[in-house]
Amino acid sequence: MAAAWRRAHLVERLPQTPTARSLAFSVPGWPGHLAGQHVDVRLTADDGYQAARSYSLAAPADGERIELGVQAVADGEVSPYLADGLPLGADVEVRGPLGCWFVWRPGQTGPVLLVGGGSGVVPLTAMIRAHHGAKSPVGFQLVYSVRTPEDFWYRDLLTVGTDRLDVDVLYTRRAPPDTARAPGRVSAGDLRGHVSRLAGAGTVFVCGPTAFVETVGDHLVDLGRDPATIRTERFG
Repeated sequence: MAAAWRRAHLVERLPQTPTARSLAFSVPGWPGHLAGQHVDVRLTADDGYQAARSYSLAAPADGERIELGVQAVADGEVSPYLADGLPLGADVEVRGPLGCWFVWRPGQTGPVLLVGGGSGVVPLTAMIRAHHGAKSPVGFQLVYSVRTPEDFWYRDLLTVGTDRLDVDVLYTRRAPPDTARAPGRVSAGDLRGHVSRLAGAGTVFVCGPTAFVETVGDHLVDLGRDPATIRTERFG
């Protein structure tokens, strides 16, 4: 049975990058969700025209509150309006939660490697927050690929590493002046140390544009990861 559409009330909008926002909605009757899941968002125009798009949940379950990550796409039909046009207090419709494969549960015991490209870090951020909230003892690693420092989502959260969260940020176009690694796409060498720390156990979650996910997946397999331990989510 398909999930029902629910009214969602916009209660907060926070900037993440010059073109990306995190949006918090209050959704009466929300059933809860797992870190890594997503929702469909539907807008209805005055003339009855409807458009729906999928967006990842950026935080673990919190009562009737959900948080979405929205990257405004140039000439997009939905994302620019959600990112900057939808007034605070306005309603949209959401359907979900959706997806049961690309999820992390606090009861999982194996180490985790997260690899995100651009806005692909959004569902990985939900996993990181769930991991922290559950005080899980398992090791978490994040390899985050962004074009420039300005494209860094959730900077305050992701730049505070702990003994259970190791963050490695890779820049593809322009890096901060004090960065040792030259800008460039993610290579097998960038992943080798992180993969070795998994010691054959655990799960790798990869999220980002299709080409990014396919390239990272190939690198992981070349480095000896069992494809059955790699879970991917792609867009674009």
